[in-house]
Amino acid sequence: MKFNSKKGSQEDHNTEDKMTCFTEISSLMITISIVIILAYPFLQSSPPTEATKSSNSNHDPLFSYRQSPHFKNSPKCAIFPTNSISKKICNPSLVHISMTLDTKFLRGSVAAIHSILRHSHCPENLFFHFISSYSTNLEPHLEKIFPSLAFKIYYFNPGIVRNKISSTIREALEHPLNYARNYLAELLEPCVERVIYLDSDIILVDDISNLWKTSLGSRTVGSPEYCHANITNYFTPKFWSHKKFFRVFRGRRPCYFNTGVMVIDLSKWRKYKYTRKLERWMKIQRGHRIYELGSLPPFLLVFGGKIAPIHQKWNQHGLGGDNLSGSCRNIHGGPVSLLHWSGGGKPWLRLDSANSCPLDEIWARYDLHAPPM
Repeated sequence: MKFNSKKGSQEDHNTEDKMTCFTEISSLMITISIVIILAYPFLQSSPPTEATKSSNSNHDPLFSYRQSPHFKNSPKCAIFPTNSISKKICNPSLVHISMTLDTKFLRGSVAAIHSILRHSHCPENLFFHFISSYSTNLEPHLEKIFPSLAFKIYYFNPGIVRNKISSTIREALEHPLNYARNYLAELLEPCVERVIYLDSDIILVDDISNLWKTSLGSRTVGSPEYCHANITNYFTPKFWSHKKFFRVFRGRRPCYFNTGVMVIDLSKWRKYKYTRKLERWMKIQRGHRIYELGSLPPFLLVFGGKIAPIHQKWNQHGLGGDNLSGSCRNIHGGPVSLLHWSGGGKPWLRLDSANSCPLDEIWARYDLHAPPM
């Protein structure tokens, strides 16, 4: 709006000054947050990140990683007497974490694991449930990279979802392993009642036990919600034009949430057969094309409006930006516990191409990849 009077002109100048001041303060706060994140690892009591031993396997570049330091519990941690993997799998006192292991994203997974261990006060009280469709036995490679890691690898058969997946606007979203999160309740042992699911393109800068302690109340899934996002954009006009589809949201206030960070009550999941409900929407998608974005929309359809909200600091997502346009994203205002490079660009690819974004340097501090000489 334009004012012709001198008073109106002065008000414009005052408004512009305030907006300039606000922008400068916001930029300063983001800069301070980045500095704190960059400095935080060096304030911890954990060992340094430098390699202590090479873990190359027959010079295979896929498994060319430096060995992680040995991370030990702090004196205040509860100590569990058994080292038996079979007993740890079912121990509800441990923090249970599930991630996928894919050759294309293995470097990201290794960095994510490293960041989790490094910021955990009780790293020996963590148990990792890895899901893989890779034919090679990854266990010895992980043991070389992380000598003290407690984990089990579960095989996910791509054939389970191959005929259930529809084409998307991004080819990467069509990978069968993207849908492994739908089947955690079946893949993991029945004794595993709760798990944190994490994508491979994340970095933690906080103790994961703080996320583990999140109360889900009566809900099955907890995740940071983003209610300002327009959820209608995640479904096609055909979905919104058919009452038999959009009535699924009746009586609910669905908000967008990112499935790359979820706390899941597997006992409730099994009880209410949520895997079958997700598959039902995947089947509808193949016949009616009601959404475009891979494995996310079925979760929105089943759990939207039924999520236990978790603080947004646990998923500062969208940092991947877009490799094609070279765009870089910054963190949102506020505290940060987990950075998530969701989007088209991955930090390891940008770093290797010498075209990195500022936040990629944070990711690089946890990178253990060491190309063979």
